[in-house]
Formats: sequence, C-alpha cells, structure tokens
Amino acid sequence: MADPRVSMFRDGNWQLAEEPLHTDKPERAGVGLASGFALELLRHAPDKSIGLVPCAVGGTPLSRWVPGMDLYETAVEVSKQALANGTLKGMLWHQGESDANDTELAHSYSTRFQDMVRGFRTEFDADAPVIAGELGTFLANEERPRPYVELINAQLRDLKEALPDYSFAASGGLTDLGDNVHFDAKSLREFGGRYAQKYLQLL
Repeated sequence: MADPRVSMFRDGNWQLAEEPLHTDKPERAGVGLASGFALELLRHAPDKSIGLVPCAVGGTPLSRWVPGMDLYETAVEVSKQALANGTLKGMLWHQGESDANDTELAHSYSTRFQDMVRGFRTEFDADAPVIAGELGTFLANEERPRPYVELINAQLRDLKEALPDYSFAASGGLTDLGDNVHFDAKSLREFGGRYAQKYLQLL
C-alpha cells in the first residue's frame, strides 16, 4: 500500500501503513480489507490522512469481543492509546464464521453484536459509523459444516434497523483462496472498497 497519507498503529507507535496490517497469525498474514478501505476513501478525499488501528484476531468467536472479554478489552486499550490525540471515526467488522456452526451462538449474534458496538461507542463517547461485511457464501462449501452462515448474514444485514450509523457491505461476486474459507487478495481489496462506499454514505 505504502501511501504516506495512510498510517497504522502498531506496538504503541504510529507508522506508515503496510501489509500485512494484522500480525495475529504471521503464517497466514497478507492483504486485508482495511487497505482497500483506506485507498477508496482517499480517492474521494485526497487531501485527508487516515489512521488505521488493527485489532482483528482471526478465527475467534464474537463471545470474545463483547464488553468484559479479552479481545474487546484489548481492542479498547489499544484504541485508546492510538487515539490519545485523535478521534474515533469508524469501525470495520468482519467476523462470524466461528459462530456459524452453533445454533445458540448464531441465533444470539445480533444481540451480542449490538452489545459490542454500544460498548465501544460508550468507551469512546462517539457514534462513529460501524460497517460490517457479509460472510462469504463459499463458506457453505467448506468441509466443516457451517449451517448458520445465512442466519448470521441476515442479522448483520438487518442491524441497519436497530443501530444508528451502521451499514452492511455485501460480498456478492467475491471469491475465496480455494479453501472455501478465506477471501483472496483481489476480493479483499474490492471488499475494502465496498466498506468505504458504505462508510461514505453514512457521513
């Protein structure tokens, strides 16, 4: 990516953003959707600068991202460090695969997601836009059954009625790496652009 207008917060410092933004799984780290998001925003506002605060941890359930749980608390702590002299402008969310094989987790997804968003907004005293992305439809073809992918997607889609300043980025037409789990690099860049378009519509 290497654009001087895009920085990322890592190891307690701001630095030039470069892939991989996330280092939670070094053996799989690569292109993410945040870079496509940032570059699409800059296409519409070339005089702006963007700071990304990567917090994602792959393969984790939503239960670890609700208030009081480890990944939620870590994300809040890191974000507060990053925003010591700044303002939260938005949150990007792509998760749900780990909840799509359990009926209870899938059916309670919307409620728990809203708890997380409201928690973040309270922590930062901001009604910043939140954009969530549709789980890939190719998940239905994975070896491990994930019968509730569409249920979670439907809840994420319908949250526009329950959460202010929220939108949903569709993943239609995007492709996987060949594993029926992860989006390929080209699709992630496109997906990030779709997130940005939804974000701009909320401003």
